Amino acid sequence: MKMNNNPINWYPGHMAKAKRLMIKEYKHIDIVYELVDSRIPKSSKIANIYDIIGNKPKILIMTKKDLADEEMANRWVKYYENLGTKVLLVDLNKDEDILRIVNATHELAKSLQEKREEKGLMKKDVRVLVVGIPNVGKSTLINKMVGKKVALVGNRPGITKGLVWLNTKHNITLLDTPGILWPKLEQQEVALNLASFSAIKIEVLDENEVAVHILKKLNKYYPDKLMARYNIKSNPVELNIESAYNTIARAIGARKADEIDYERVSNKIINDIKGEYIKGIVFDHEI
Repeated sequence: MKMNNNPINWYPGHMAKAKRLMIKEYKHIDIVYELVDSRIPKSSKIANIYDIIGNKPKILIMTKKDLADEEMANRWVKYYENLGTKVLLVDLNKDEDILRIVNATHELAKSLQEKREEKGLMKKDVRVLVVGIPNVGKSTLINKMVGKKVALVGNRPGITKGLVWLNTKHNITLLDTPGILWPKLEQQEVALNLASFSAIKIEVLDENEVAVHILKKLNKYYPDKLMARYNIKSNPVELNIESAYNTIARAIGARKADEIDYERVSNKIINDIKGEYIKGIVFDHEI
């Protein structure tokens, strides 16, 4: 299998434009929601987030709790809390978790509302900027808070294209943004983590490389899941990738004239993550 070790460049024009527009809207923003995927809570953070949000109050929302290794995800919650950030680990499909976000928002905006009351002004809707890389759940969060489908949802990056203010039923107004990535993914590990969880288009990287990355992560951190899904025994030193591909190929009938159909096996591995057949995982372990 050929591997591609070139640096990854993926920064669509609509993302660059959105960043400029967000900076323009800065004075209208009270609070920022930064969303990250709890399975990659380090890799899915926007590297230059403070260039955009400055010193605005922020809630870090770690999404997809139902798909993550909760023990490891909670270690990241504590790590970010120790940096002084308000953190919520959530499943956006649960109404009680949406309510936790709403309550945390109003708690954070309390001093802002008190200042308005002191000036004889009425309370106002809290204006929240929603940011995050693609496929971390921004559209799901927005649809849940607004109470109807106003943002497109899909398990692929780059759906939202522009900026739009949206009213919710919680006295909170949201500014939706496209998923934003930093201009150059210089760290191959980060790029592979993002591709593994559909945060960047799979075409940007070699699919075999992404699939091998997934197998290596399962071998290193989740040997039980490697065995359960693929009947492959982990190797604490180094997984034999050729043997692993051969095992999967036999199981799914992906052999041609005794040759492994690498593309089909790689797609199977990638789609097992995308289709949520492998749960309870976190690929960022180094805090």
